[in-house]
Amino acid sequence: MDVEQPHPTAHAGTQADQEVRSAIELYRQGNAAAAEMRCREILALSPGNSAAQALLGLIVHFEERYGEAEEIFAQLTQQEPQEPAHWSNLGTARRGGKRFDAALTAYMRAAQLGEKSAAFYLNVGLTHADRCDFEAARAVLGQAARLAPEDAEIRYRYALACYECRQTEEALRALDGWEGLPDLTSEVAVNIGFLLMNLGEAQRAAVALREAARDPSPHPYVTLTLVQALERTNRLAEARSLFDTLAQDPRASSLGQDLLLMEARLAERESQHDTASRLLEQALRAVHEFHLRHYQLFRRAKSLDALGRYENAFNTLLEAHRSQVAHLAMTAPTVALRGIPTMAVTQFGCDPADVATWDDAGAPSLAESPVFIVAFPRSGTTLLELTLDAHPGLKSMDEQPFLHNALDELRAAGGGYPADLGKLSRAQLDQVRAAYFERVHRKLQLEEGQRLVDKNPLNILRLPVIRRLFPNARILLAVRHPCDVVLSCYMQHFRAPDFALLCADLQTLALGYRRTMDFWYRELELLKCAVREVRYESLVADLETEIRAITDFLQLPWDERLLEPATHARSKGYISTPSYAQVVQPLNDRSVNRWRHYQTHFAPVLPLVRPYLERWGYKV
Repeated sequence: MDVEQPHPTAHAGTQADQEVRSAIELYRQGNAAAAEMRCREILALSPGNSAAQALLGLIVHFEERYGEAEEIFAQLTQQEPQEPAHWSNLGTARRGGKRFDAALTAYMRAAQLGEKSAAFYLNVGLTHADRCDFEAARAVLGQAARLAPEDAEIRYRYALACYECRQTEEALRALDGWEGLPDLTSEVAVNIGFLLMNLGEAQRAAVALREAARDPSPHPYVTLTLVQALERTNRLAEARSLFDTLAQDPRASSLGQDLLLMEARLAERESQHDTASRLLEQALRAVHEFHLRHYQLFRRAKSLDALGRYENAFNTLLEAHRSQVAHLAMTAPTVALRGIPTMAVTQFGCDPADVATWDDAGAPSLAESPVFIVAFPRSGTTLLELTLDAHPGLKSMDEQPFLHNALDELRAAGGGYPADLGKLSRAQLDQVRAAYFERVHRKLQLEEGQRLVDKNPLNILRLPVIRRLFPNARILLAVRHPCDVVLSCYMQHFRAPDFALLCADLQTLALGYRRTMDFWYRELELLKCAVREVRYESLVADLETEIRAITDFLQLPWDERLLEPATHARSKGYISTPSYAQVVQPLNDRSVNRWRHYQTHFAPVLPLVRPYLERWGYKV
């Protein structure tokens, strides 16, 4: 992040020393060109003046002339090889030039010479992050945060590394008390706000974003991030207005690709797909690292699809998945080495003899139990959740791993999963339920008489947990044409490494779908849970009929607010799922039978999903 500034002590009292001090003052006043000229004049007369060299290296580094900076700092390491600051600065210059392995070599030498400052660990951690080694970044940035717990930039960078490693709770702890940190700039505040938003802490995020917005003369980066936050919370008119203002700022050119990508995103949201596709194609020309291209490729595929350029869209998706797999080899090497997920969990089920011993005494009643929404991802669960959330007797939360946490606790309590859950005592089950609701209450407060809506699609693989803990719960299974589900997953940019790998190939994805649904129906036949299937196609075609049947199933009174899901979705602000842009639109059937545009590519898929096409009566 920073190079270490020079301290002209080697030539104290000399004319050269005074000249260096004047150069430093010029630089502090913002006159980098004059400071550079002064340094070069000093070095012309005194080539070995390390303070002048260090300042010159700093100046050219911050002008992004990284090759020059590296050359200067390399020379300093030869002149004064025992000075750790020179090696640290050499590493930072190399990092700027994207020579990350060489940067780490220089940093290692600085560490051997005794460099242990928080700023040093920050630079090393950022280099690991640049290499997409987020686990190493998290470890090193954690050390920086322990050394400088009041440094807002370090705290943010550490939290971001935790987020990239999917360590959500650790990331949130790192951001506790950010409001009281000294020297909090608007740049750091806006970064904290956007990260908190992605961590599902919408209220805390809003505080940080408001703090950043108070800057009377913000850096263009701050304004751009505020635009991103407005778009992400579906405040499109405000996002467009602020973006147009930003685009008129001469300083906005410093944002480079980020400005272009935001313009493309707004064009997507405004259904200007031709513009979005052109901008994304332009952005891709500047992405030279293949493993990073997937971020733009997935988006461009969707714009091409919207334009009816289906074969181009599919070919773009092929490249997008290859790029993401290459990225996962760097960011999640253990997952990548395991290869395509086998979904081993679907191969194990409950033992009928064990289930016969399950004692439901003391279990929560229907009114005290959550409503669970499960499905294979991209089956319409977000629409269903937000529709139900409008009912005053229900309250939903962002997708959370709380049922998976409960599964871990059932195992820890001695219940072999899933075949020996009957061994658990009532006290053990009560303890796991209490821990589940404790996690829930940290996310939201249920009013008297309200029931929780726990929507997490892949809880479809945790039916034994639901049945053991909440035998009286009502479960909604979201169903959609299997080919539309497979296509939608294939077009989606998933963060979770395992699921991203599952989705990297249509046939593999279809096999995962088949195994999931086979598991569900096999376990449902044994466990006899109260389940209602909700078809996406029926929901968008006749919302009132479907929702009235659902409220009857949930034993809830009717409420007219259930008929305005888009209005309710807009009132929610931040919606964590990829469907956030769709659920605020009026109900439509544009996504029904979308797969037919790609029918030639579905030949190997149809045999795998045919049992469920037939089960639910879908046509090929």
